[in-house]
Amino acid sequence: MLTSFLTYIKVEKGYSAHTVRSYGDDVMQFFTFCRLDPVQDNLKLITHRQVRFWLSSIISNGFTPRSANRKLSSLRCFFRYLIREGIANTNPVARIVPPQSVKHLPSFVGEKEMNEVLNVERFTDDYTGIRNQLIILLFYFTGMRLSELIGLTVDKIDFSSSTIKVLGKGNKERILPMHPELARFISEYLKIRDQIIVNKFENILFLTEKGKPIYPKLVYRIVRSNLSSVTTLEKKSPHVLRHTFATHLLNHGAELNAIKDLLGHANLSATQIYTHSSFEKLKKVYKQAHPRA
Repeated sequence: MLTSFLTYIKVEKGYSAHTVRSYGDDVMQFFTFCRLDPVQDNLKLITHRQVRFWLSSIISNGFTPRSANRKLSSLRCFFRYLIREGIANTNPVARIVPPQSVKHLPSFVGEKEMNEVLNVERFTDDYTGIRNQLIILLFYFTGMRLSELIGLTVDKIDFSSSTIKVLGKGNKERILPMHPELARFISEYLKIRDQIIVNKFENILFLTEKGKPIYPKLVYRIVRSNLSSVTTLEKKSPHVLRHTFATHLLNHGAELNAIKDLLGHANLSATQIYTHSSFEKLKKVYKQAHPRA
């Protein structure tokens, strides 16, 4: 049953391989804790008390409320599937009150620091340097996710309309505007890519020096090494550049709904966290400028 559930969320729901693996691990962790066999035991007999004991155990073992909520979400989705298939009548997770998570403001790079990161002199003029610079540029100019950048193909880049199509969460495609500077860098990169790389995956935009598609750890290293010299932020990940993209847009007057569409958020509540970042900036300005602050 677990196997069919994982196939369902991968094929029908369009979840990424990483998410599917995480859901599977979370559900199996629950079954192991309850000493249940998902093949032989009657899943209709699982109660909310078992879920509550499992949740308490997770938190007692040092998991943050955010991690616990993610595991709870995995189990909730699993039981929804069981109800859909007629294997269970109720969802025992429905009666569980999720632990409260501490909301952290998204980390982002300041505009001055970001200009330093984008300085062309920081990068070598060989294939690797040009590719790495374009990776940073794409994150900052479009706000795309790591998975979207890795999966980006050449045929999704339209120079005539200055747009880029990306495949986001749930296999939802969205169109992003392509800045003229970004278009120029992509064009230059493709020329060098086609000259230097042989035996390559033709349609994948970003490749290793051996012509293979780039992978998450490589992109993390590229972003971290370039951010480390300009910022003291604890987090130096591709997602920080996504936060930076959204925060800078908001600070320069972009509407929240427009940022929502650019980021590919399903609803506005996910985008509203960036208003808190801007408010923190306003409070700082207020304290510095108001005579009685």
